[in-house]
Amino acid sequence: MAMFTHLPLKPSIGPPIPRFGSRFLVVKCNAVAGGSSAPASPPTKLVTFIGKGGVGKTTCAVLAAQYYASQGLRTCLAVQSQDPTAEFLLSEKLGTYSAPLKNGNLAAFRLESTKLLAEPWSQLKNADAELKFSQGALDEVVSDELSILPGMDSFLAIGLLDSLSNFTGNSVKLKPRSTEQYDVVVYDGPSSEETLRIIGAPERTRWYLRRLRSLADKTDTGRVTLPSIMKAVEASTLERGPSERSTAEIWNFVDSVFSKIVDTFSDPRRFGCYIVTDFRNQLASDSALRYWGCAVQAGVVVSGAFYTATPENSDLLSDAVRESYGPLALGEVPPLSFTTSPDWKKVLTEFEAGDMLNGKQLPAAPPGVVFDKAARTVTLFLPGFAKSEIKLSQWRGGSELLVDVGDQRRSIILPSDMRGKVAGAKFQNKSLVVTIKGS
Repeated sequence: MAMFTHLPLKPSIGPPIPRFGSRFLVVKCNAVAGGSSAPASPPTKLVTFIGKGGVGKTTCAVLAAQYYASQGLRTCLAVQSQDPTAEFLLSEKLGTYSAPLKNGNLAAFRLESTKLLAEPWSQLKNADAELKFSQGALDEVVSDELSILPGMDSFLAIGLLDSLSNFTGNSVKLKPRSTEQYDVVVYDGPSSEETLRIIGAPERTRWYLRRLRSLADKTDTGRVTLPSIMKAVEASTLERGPSERSTAEIWNFVDSVFSKIVDTFSDPRRFGCYIVTDFRNQLASDSALRYWGCAVQAGVVVSGAFYTATPENSDLLSDAVRESYGPLALGEVPPLSFTTSPDWKKVLTEFEAGDMLNGKQLPAAPPGVVFDKAARTVTLFLPGFAKSEIKLSQWRGGSELLVDVGDQRRSIILPSDMRGKVAGAKFQNKSLVVTIKGS
């Protein structure tokens, strides 16, 4: 998410208004203790790097971690893969979540899902003991014997990031506990696709919750079973409130938790997204443009693009490249030799794109969705895609616009005075402009 940009999940109405504002980077400053008159510290910031495999996402994640550590920030690098690249670049073995490698301001560990199961499993067993669902049967299963199933890696990664950055506001307990405090946490995810799923998951989950709640309220089975199910959800995953919550209050609380996560990904002070590319490789460059559009579809604004220069071809920014990536800020990553570990002091001296990471350079990417009530148009910024790849559909009387592209579906709720059927659409300037019929 750009430091200065628009909020993609809270669509703009009218002309864009500048606002301040895988591979996740989390910048964390501790809040001032209650009662202090000192100004509040900036909120935690996450940054993600996405792009085609092999273009240097892990290298950029390590570089970002080293950069922030060099700025005096307590920095943590969490690598969620078995790839040894980060260890080579750091010249040391990564530690574990409970015992990270430490070197000055930088701490680093390998995020292994099997080692993160203990705390969530303990919380589930505590909830089971309270609700007496299994009548003690879960006590026979210990976390050390559990294996990882598809989807669990992302779930555990979200829990870990919440532990380190608290984007749910201490609302969820089904996650590993963090005893360390960092100013910066860099999350090097397993793939760009998984990173994008994580980014888009909170808003998509809210959609499912709205539909499930509607179905439950309309059926006898839902009305009978829902209270027990919601109590189980509260006991196993949510922190208790000052008083017992009703079923409706639990629904609202769960929705507010996901709303907080959505706000984190759409708040330019807390989330940034960068693509990584290689302008020497046309396929890598085309892939980066497509990932740019996928990130926007997931609900964020890409803040810029990083690319690696080489001594033999230092000027890679042709007019065609600048046009394709405009209006993104472009940052050069100093070339690294993979024959010996890099001299980070020298690399950071040569790194001139720090302003892209610290928010001093203003990206000009437009918001993902803009409503123009006067013209009755919805402008969808979707770089990297052709008009033929974008599918639009409408349900529920034209109150929503469903956008399907990049293997992602996003439901856009239309303003009450703009609801109606789609009259037409045209593609221009990397955007699809959709016209809505008047009533």
